[in-house]
Amino acid sequence: MRTHATYSKKARMDMFKNTKKTGLLLKLVSMAVLIALIAGMFATQALAAASTLGAAAAQSGRYFGTAIANGRLGDSTYTTIAAREFNMVTAENEMKMDATEPNQNQFNFTAGDSVYNWATSHGMRVRGHTLAWHGQQPGWMQSLSGTALRNALINHINGVVSHYRGKLAYWDVVNEAFADDGSQNRRNSNLQQTGNDWIEVAFKTARAADGSVKLCYNDYNIENWSAGKTQGVYNMVKDFKARGVPIDCVGFQSHFGSGGMPSNFQTTLQNFANLGVDVALTELDITGASSTAYATVTNACLAVTRCVGITVWGVRDSDSWLSGNSPLLFDGSGNKKSAYTSVLNALNAAGGSGPTPTPNGSFPVAGTYYRLINRNSGKVAEVAAFSTADGGNVQQWSSTGTSSQQWSFVSVGGGYYNVINRGSGKCLDVSGVSTTNGANVQQWTCGSGTNQRWQLVSMGSGYYQLKVQHSGQVLDVVGNGTADGINIDQWPSNSGNNQQWQIVP
Repeated sequence: MRTHATYSKKARMDMFKNTKKTGLLLKLVSMAVLIALIAGMFATQALAAASTLGAAAAQSGRYFGTAIANGRLGDSTYTTIAAREFNMVTAENEMKMDATEPNQNQFNFTAGDSVYNWATSHGMRVRGHTLAWHGQQPGWMQSLSGTALRNALINHINGVVSHYRGKLAYWDVVNEAFADDGSQNRRNSNLQQTGNDWIEVAFKTARAADGSVKLCYNDYNIENWSAGKTQGVYNMVKDFKARGVPIDCVGFQSHFGSGGMPSNFQTTLQNFANLGVDVALTELDITGASSTAYATVTNACLAVTRCVGITVWGVRDSDSWLSGNSPLLFDGSGNKKSAYTSVLNALNAAGGSGPTPTPNGSFPVAGTYYRLINRNSGKVAEVAAFSTADGGNVQQWSSTGTSSQQWSFVSVGGGYYNVINRGSGKCLDVSGVSTTNGANVQQWTCGSGTNQRWQLVSMGSGYYQLKVQHSGQVLDVVGNGTADGINIDQWPSNSGNNQQWQIVP
């Protein structure tokens, strides 16, 4: 039911017309009532504190994820915690080289698909890990060198990325390629011995195989800005961005001892982000799980606009590769630790601040794809069933990172934009140029119609209404629904949360 309480100026004045006569006490009481009424009018625009890590992170357009092992999906305690708390999943081992191509040219995605299907069935996005690494190579690959190894790597990346094309949010394309000796040098692996360009070849191959997924470099011990290894990775990313090598993000594994993160970690994150890449904490664990250490590292991410999320490496202590160090947010029995509360509080304190840009001359950025995240449901606008046809329905769905959930903004003048779906190349469109309340929103071949021209109206806290030119109505989730598959329509603006959207790169 759509309702919106309003109070006329006359009504408010009538409520207090006898204030002067009734003295100071009544005046003070009346003022309190007025403040309460005003606060109530705007209460629907405030976000309540979220009760889970994923939901709390989503308030600022970020994710909070975990590593999932296929072999533990039969453990109900494990899956209950994971499904409730997280909104991003990294396959722990199931998408690595030895798992996906155990024999040359014989690919096996059974375990990887199992993790992927479990995650997406619970409304989570998935991070692919990892395409090229000196570790966990199958035996046949370890026996190769030179051109044969280079060609095998290219074939492996093509095979794996093509299988997951359009399905993943991120790929860790290259993992741990720099030396641990304090220098800025590459690790002397069999992959490095194929030529110094092997990393950029891996990224270019992955981009050619999937144009929608974000491509990342991932490493450990690169959190300290003054470390030689950090500087080596930074210089590589800077060079790649300057030369147009397709790199979108850098992952910081963040395996920390009991002292927590280096004091300059936030500086490191910000300096990498300044190169024009997203940054993320991809394998976080902290020996002893100090509440202070976990809160500090969470706040370091929250302070950097392009820090898109945090992933802890395992659900419970008993699932961790460092299980004896009690490094995670849940103990071996699945109980929340005090560190869990400190992280949840930090995420909630961030509220609606986050990676959503402020509208100015460079927003939205031409050529950048965005998710439209509904404030009420936390779900994203997508073209149903990956349709590429005219009339494909637009609905809300849990974010999976697919191209059907990505949109670009192309200026058509006068402060209006065509909003174009990445998967189909078609425009967000009000069906039949209707001006009726509740008219369906669909995709259609882009034209010059005013039913495809949308204006961004800031609602504060990083949220916007999308107002269509021909009717003056706004993009709206039908009935304030929060379920997957709820249709999106046009409706007169009432400032409801179901009409407010984060626009997240």
